[in-house]
Amino acid sequence: MVAVLGVAPAGAAGPDGAARAAGGAPAKTPVAVGYGGAVSSVDADASAAGIDVLRHGGNAVDAAVATAAALGVTEPYSAGVGGGGYFVYYDAKRHKVTTLDGRETAPRSADKNLFLDRHGKPLPFADAVTSGLSVGTPGTPATWNDALEAWGSRSLGQVLRPAERLARDGFTVDATFRQQTADNEDRFKDFPATAELFLPGGKLPEVGSTFRNPDLARTYALLAKKGVGAVYKGELGRDIVDTVRKPPVDPKAERVVRAGDLTTEDLRAYETKRQAPTRTSYRGLDVYGMAPSSSGGTSVAEALNILEKTDLSKLSEPEYLHRYIEASRIAFADRGRWVGDPAAEDVPTKGLTSQRFADSRACLIEDDAVLKSPVPPGDPNNPAAPGTCDTRGHAAPTTYEGENTTHLTVADKWGNVVAYTLTIEQTGGSGITVPGRGFLLNNELTDFSFAPADPAVHDPNLPGPGKRPRSSMSPTIVLDGHQPVLALGSPGGATIITTVLQTLLNHLDRGMPLVDAIAAPRASQRNAAQTELEPGLWNGPERAKLEALGHSFKQNPEIGAATGVQRLSGGRWLAAAETERRGGGSAMVVSPTR
Repeated sequence: MVAVLGVAPAGAAGPDGAARAAGGAPAKTPVAVGYGGAVSSVDADASAAGIDVLRHGGNAVDAAVATAAALGVTEPYSAGVGGGGYFVYYDAKRHKVTTLDGRETAPRSADKNLFLDRHGKPLPFADAVTSGLSVGTPGTPATWNDALEAWGSRSLGQVLRPAERLARDGFTVDATFRQQTADNEDRFKDFPATAELFLPGGKLPEVGSTFRNPDLARTYALLAKKGVGAVYKGELGRDIVDTVRKPPVDPKAERVVRAGDLTTEDLRAYETKRQAPTRTSYRGLDVYGMAPSSSGGTSVAEALNILEKTDLSKLSEPEYLHRYIEASRIAFADRGRWVGDPAAEDVPTKGLTSQRFADSRACLIEDDAVLKSPVPPGDPNNPAAPGTCDTRGHAAPTTYEGENTTHLTVADKWGNVVAYTLTIEQTGGSGITVPGRGFLLNNELTDFSFAPADPAVHDPNLPGPGKRPRSSMSPTIVLDGHQPVLALGSPGGATIITTVLQTLLNHLDRGMPLVDAIAAPRASQRNAAQTELEPGLWNGPERAKLEALGHSFKQNPEIGAATGVQRLSGGRWLAAAETERRGGGSAMVVSPTR
């Protein structure tokens, strides 16, 4: 079905009650304060969908699923029915944080040679991405269903209604959507179903036009009627499998698109995993994150533990950035050696998040010198003795991970909080749309290492049957005793970890208001020779001082797109989003304070 484009009508307030900008889209604001709950995402229509659910009595879980489904409409190149993610939930009544691992899984036929050619060499990354080989069993529908069944107060059908309406009636195309379409135009053209949907009439969607996706509206209606069994046991799943096994490529295309081996049995066998979060103490607060198969929770926790004994509030900006960069470098060294799918690998989560292990690594950081990457990993199973630096591992480079995803944070009037990061991996995923269904399939399996970065070092992230690829998604909730302090997360591939870490440090140590902590220019070090800097730091005075110390940098125009919520006094919530990245985010509350 072709997407329908037209001129968006002007409007005042929509059915969600959100203020409307010219062109009919909800107005974007990076910060909002008020009562009744809060939602923050990268998109105003999506945040409004969550607020609508909260306003009508739904809880944070209901609103999170509604927001995520709406992001599947307006951010289809970042997330949707064809992807997966991680859901972190704080239950205010039980004073407990629980998580759902909704990561995609490899087919049961997959082995370590999944992305090797017939000569045993890794496939070019671009060839692997745009193929059926890259598509894992989607976990997003199961995550929505399982979160609602465990903690929600509304049915899947009820919370999908705002997104179904949005897909049917359309949203206003912005510059980010048009640019992301342009970035994918060459490969989208090679798949007729993708081209019809996202390049109607063979052209890019115009900024200010209305983009409708009636196929996705019908998909949401099918899920509302038949439940997620339509994906894992029914007709929708059969369409997914057929698309993966025989990618519908334009006969005129020159691109070689490899078929995948996903089966209906793989879909039937899929389950989310409800599991305990990672937890560490930092500055007297409890920081909860996502345990493996994500590396986000362990890596953020390790870096915080490394920095725990340094008073970052008293350091100059270059001194603070030096410490943060070095802690990130070390955490990524340990991530690469130890973190994979715990169903297939022995992942020492408790060791990686322990203060004893962090202390054995923190001593590597010097005030007047820079570590050389790749830094060797330590051994969290047997940390070095106190006072001894752990450098016993064999260094290996960090493998590549795509950089697109989306994140949302929600709180309700009862104090429940959700941090939810979901993805289809690359911008545009595999590039393959399921014909007649209105959504792109993920390329999540390219998050596996194609081959060991160093043959001498065990790589816990090689492909395997039914295995979940390692992720960097880092949905995070911070508590003070039994009270939520804030929730936070970001897209950005492996830069997610550093974005969440730096934002936490900006707020907790450097005293920045949450919206300023999110907006501050970012640096990202991932055990590489060079640290990536956004323009604000690249062009700032800190860079020269850090280079004099020995740091090496390269510029990255934009790192991440974080969102967060923060509990204030008197039952109020603050929602915070980006001021500029991705065109700015959308922070909303149910009842704003005047």
